[in-house]
Amino acid sequence: MKLKGFYRINSDKQTIWEALNNPEILKKTIPGCEEFKKKSDTEFTATATNKIGPFNASFTGDIQLKNLNPPHSYTIVGEGNSPVGFATGKADVVLEQNDKVTTLTYTVEVNVGGKIAQIGSRLIDMTAKKIADIFFGKFSRIVSPEETKKVDENIESKRKISKFLNKKIIYVFIFFVILLSLYLIS
Repeated sequence: MKLKGFYRINSDKQTIWEALNNPEILKKTIPGCEEFKKKSDTEFTATATNKIGPFNASFTGDIQLKNLNPPHSYTIVGEGNSPVGFATGKADVVLEQNDKVTTLTYTVEVNVGGKIAQIGSRLIDMTAKKIADIFFGKFSRIVSPEETKKVDENIESKRKISKFLNKKIIYVFIFFVILLSLYLIS
């Protein structure tokens, strides 16, 4: 399976690079991550549980960073095992900064085997895309809190507008009921 994508994050490249190499941040952002430990500057171990089709797969695996070009790019190579199968893969990650926005581009290649491979590539692809979206959404909120604040302010603003409009609709409805009542009485 191959997966490509990019995310624009409102933060500088160095901050994003440091966050991509911080075990605590990665543990918070990887969906279903129960453990993420740093063994060396380029090696980590992780345990994560995710639902993939009918399986609740708990993978334990090793991750290695290769082709390091700080803070521009690297390759993540990993393999994990689970009672329902195994997964091996690699991801090339590239960071490009333009003003205060950094574009994180990734290309992932994953191979799965065992029972989990029997559910079909389409379901595995959908699950992988969903996990990537959750990861990068959480990651973006952590490394760019001011963007999150803007989103929260927008949500609050929309709530206020909605509440205002609901009141206006109720008042207009009451007004028409009164007019209708007056018409029927006369």
